[in-house]
Order: sequence, then structure tokens, then C-alpha cells
Amino acid sequence: MDIFVEGKVRVDGQIIPPPDKSISHRSIMIGSIAEGTTVVRKFLFADDCLRTVDCFRKMGVEIEFKDQDTVIVKGKGLRGLKKPETELYAGNSGTTMRLLLGILAGQNFEAVLTGDESLSKRPMKRVVQPLRMMGAKIEGKDDGNYAPLIVRGGQLKGISYSLPVASAQVKSALLFAGLYADGETVIYEKPKTRDHTEIMLKHFGANVVMGDGFVKITPAEKLSASQITVPGDISSAAFFMVAAAINEGSQLLIRDVGINPTRTGIIDILKQMGCDIKIMDERIWGGEKVADILIKGGRLRGITIEREIVPRLIDEIPIIAVACTFAEGQSVVKDAKELRVKESDRIKAIVYNLRNLGAEVEELEDGFVITGGKPLKPAELDSFNDHRIAMAMAVAAISIDGRSKIKNADCVAISFPNFFQMLKSVCKQI
Repeated sequence: MDIFVEGKVRVDGQIIPPPDKSISHRSIMIGSIAEGTTVVRKFLFADDCLRTVDCFRKMGVEIEFKDQDTVIVKGKGLRGLKKPETELYAGNSGTTMRLLLGILAGQNFEAVLTGDESLSKRPMKRVVQPLRMMGAKIEGKDDGNYAPLIVRGGQLKGISYSLPVASAQVKSALLFAGLYADGETVIYEKPKTRDHTEIMLKHFGANVVMGDGFVKITPAEKLSASQITVPGDISSAAFFMVAAAINEGSQLLIRDVGINPTRTGIIDILKQMGCDIKIMDERIWGGEKVADILIKGGRLRGITIEREIVPRLIDEIPIIAVACTFAEGQSVVKDAKELRVKESDRIKAIVYNLRNLGAEVEELEDGFVITGGKPLKPAELDSFNDHRIAMAMAVAAISIDGRSKIKNADCVAISFPNFFQMLKSVCKQI
């Protein structure tokens, strides 16, 4: 479905962003292998997370949608999952497929994991290879690099493993497998990636040690059911943060946002660009930091993004690119080659769309260079069926005088089903 977006606007009001996608996935996964009934409040009812729910239902877990934001998971324990009678279909969700590989590696049955056309092109060897080192038997296209993947669970052994690519998904899969392994599993990472899995596993009673540059897990006898309240997703909030930041005269309050330090690169970067942004009323929900964020619009300046900060804002780079387009001076994003193997080749998608808007953009192998502050024009934009590209281009479009078109914009349902309604609610036509 194509969407037409009108600019130019001021962004004003307050919102609560949708629940965190990463935490919602993990609440279902860990709740399913815990003993007892887990209650998840403020769950994200988006396509990706519903794929995770469907996979665990196929393995015998009773998962009930109690109301519009609460999910009840009746856990089966670490070894209570059943062999699925059909393929486990992850749709477009890389989180579902990669994390589930770690859980399936410890089961005593065979399962087949599949995904849609996009997911079937995303690399899985980064997870498959270390799981094989632990003793898992995994087969697939190109020696297990692409789905469909056949997983034959069995006896695992703990390993010490240094992540060659900064990836919370790989780390999480190995932590899950470590629950079933003989001996301890130690994962070394630099820079640190998002740690939602470690936090939640500890919340459910797992033996997890988080150190400087490493995470260690030892086998668990059991996990105990718990209650989870999912914070607002900072990756979703980021679109509204930038929408307010680049439109002068805007003021937006975003409530109940997760501010886990491994995810707040977007806040650090906007501050460095000169954005007036305040973090208020910090508190803790189930081990996760939560706060309200107030943003005021104004002039921004160019920025360089590289090295250690990239994993802390990898999902936010499409919308950061939009901020850079409206900022004065040159912005450089590099060391972000991982963007090429997301739901789309996000580097190409960003460059294509910003050039359509009239921006001056140079494509790099691992990022791009944007010369900001140039006059922009409305245009026909392409989501490339990537939810984050669609939302980023919508924010660009509301900030330009005129009417733009975004092709296949309904892909926002992957993470933010009511994105366009929420965006419209805070846009005040100038």
C-alpha cells in the first residue's frame, strides 16, 4: 500500500511509543521455557513478535492474548517443548529465527525454520557456526548460511567464543544454547551490544554473569516464571525524536521509553548535533531503565558516526540519516556495513531516497556522507519493504513543503502498526 504524506509541519504534543520489539520477543521465548505462568504487560502486537508467538504455539506452549496489551505464557520448562508438526515460520523476523536457533539447539527433536523472501537472504552462518561448535546439528542452504534451516537438537557443550560481528542476536542465541550445555559458555564482545537477553534471563533466575567485555552463562536446572512490563521501544521513539528535532518550533514529550544504555546511541548523537533533549523521571521496570524524553526543535549540526557507537544505534541509522540531511554541514556514517544485510540493503535504500528528495549524498561501502542543509523537494520514495526505511522517509516527507509518496508503506506493521496514525496526531500544519 502506498501512502501520501503532506509537509510542512510543526510536531507538538505527547506520545507513548509502541512496546520494545526486542524485549517483547524475549518475553515470549524465555516465558515459554520457564516453569509456571508468565504475564507480559505492554506486549508489542506487531508482525515480527507475532511470528515468535506462533512458533512457540507450534511447539506446544499455551499463549493467551488477555487484552490489547497483555499476554499470558504458560511455560513448559527448559525441556518441555514439543516437536512441531509443521515448519516454524519466522516471516520477516531475524530476531525470531536467530534466537530460536539457540533454543532449538538444546531440544531433543528436529525442527525446520523458514522465513519470507527477505529473511531467506539474510546471513545465518554467524549463528549456525558457533552453535555447531557447541554440538548442534544444523543444515541449510550454502552450508547453513540461509534459511530454510533444519535443526537437530542434542547434547551441547559450553564454549568460549569471541563475536566476530557485533550482534546481540548471535550473543542471545548462544546464551540460550548455554542454558542446555554441559559446562559454562562465555561470550566475548567488543563493543558491547544490547543486553536485554542477559537482563531478562537473570530476572527469570538464570545463572548469568555480565562483565567488562564478556557474558558468562552456566546450565540452568530451571527458569521460574515472572512478570514483565515492556518499556516503550527507543528504536520506534527515535522517529518522533528526529521529527521534533528537525522542525523548528516543535516540542514533543515521549513517555515510558526504554533507555537501556546499550540502546541510547540515538540520544547521544542528537545531543552532539545540538538537539535540545531532556531525559526525565528515570525509573526501573523489570531490570530495564525507563524514562520520559522531551525534545524541542531547532538547528542541528553535522556529525560523524563510527566505530564503538554503531551497535548502540544500528537500527536508528535510517532516521539519523534524515536528521543529517536537515543539519548544517557534513555528516559521515561509517563502520556500519551491517546495514547492508538488514530487511533491505539500508545503505542503498537511504542513499536512493535522500537523493530523490534532492539531498547531496555519497554512498560508501560501510555507510554514507551527507552534506546537509540543502533545499529539499517532495518526491516519490520507496520503502524497499523495510519498516525502518518507510518510517524514516515519512519523517523526511512531513518536514518538506509539498506532498510526497511512499511506496509499500504498510510494511511499518512489522514493528509499528499504528505509526502513521500516531505521526498524524502530532503533526500540526504550518
